[in-house]
Amino acid sequence: MQSGNTLTRTVLALVAVLLIGAAGFSYVSSIRSPQFAVIQALNSLALGGLLFLLASGFSLIFGLMRLANLTHGAFFMLGAYIGANILRSYDGVNLWFAMIGAGIAVAVFGGLLERFVLRQLSSNSLGQVLVTLGMSFIVADACLMIWGGDPIPVPTPAAFQSPLRVAGFMFPTYRLVVVLCAVAAAIGLYLLLERTRLGAMIRAGVDDMQMARAVGIPVSKLFTAVFMLGAGIAGAAGVLGGPIMSAYPGLDADMLPLALIVVILGGVGSLIGAFVGSFIIGFIYTFGTALLPDLAYVILFLPMIVVIAFRPQGLFGRMSA
Repeated sequence: MQSGNTLTRTVLALVAVLLIGAAGFSYVSSIRSPQFAVIQALNSLALGGLLFLLASGFSLIFGLMRLANLTHGAFFMLGAYIGANILRSYDGVNLWFAMIGAGIAVAVFGGLLERFVLRQLSSNSLGQVLVTLGMSFIVADACLMIWGGDPIPVPTPAAFQSPLRVAGFMFPTYRLVVVLCAVAAAIGLYLLLERTRLGAMIRAGVDDMQMARAVGIPVSKLFTAVFMLGAGIAGAAGVLGGPIMSAYPGLDADMLPLALIVVILGGVGSLIGAFVGSFIIGFIYTFGTALLPDLAYVILFLPMIVVIAFRPQGLFGRMSA
């Protein structure tokens, strides 16, 4: 019964995404041009893909550790800066190598943060939130000191610089690559959570942490593994989004609120919720900014308020006992 309800919500949410996208596409086409509407649709998909990569790790950390990790946006920004620095410092290094390197570096940093700082505050949730908020400021100031205040562009891989032409429309190739990477990451995370021992332990910890401890699951090691996984994905996503957004001061503050909205909308600890919620927010934010720029944040936060009012646990979350 639970799987049937989840499938129904998934279908309804995907239909909602398609309807929002179709409505925005039609309206923008009528007041601007079809080409402009196509670009906005691809911007929505690319933003949704980046939000999923950021929000999936955030949701897992929040669901397992009950910790609103306010450093997660800083992980995204730090990954973008590290990737940009790798690409500028070493000739012949491609974006994918930089993405892997930045992801590993940010994952190690996240593991050290969890092991030596957050674990000491395991019984103080407010202290954890304050520490992660302070750490985000520290990371932001460190990036500003090391790399300066000017945006650092991340070059688009040469293979994806030429646009695709289909039915008279021009598609930015790299944005489609970002969407495909997000889908591949979603499949990989699904297989990890549903088909591996680590995934079974993570799901057990999300569902009932006390019972997980009782049956012998090493919850402390699980916390570190999940924190490193979420941080690494966020860091790699920062590099992947670099050719679209660049690396600049304030990138963390721009991305973290969107990730929070995705988690609340989709449901804490739900991978499907993070995936669907990311593309819903991607469409709403992109088309809302294009159509009503003065009300962009009203349009963005309104779905979250409606969901909280009628389904506090999110679209795919489960009500806690």
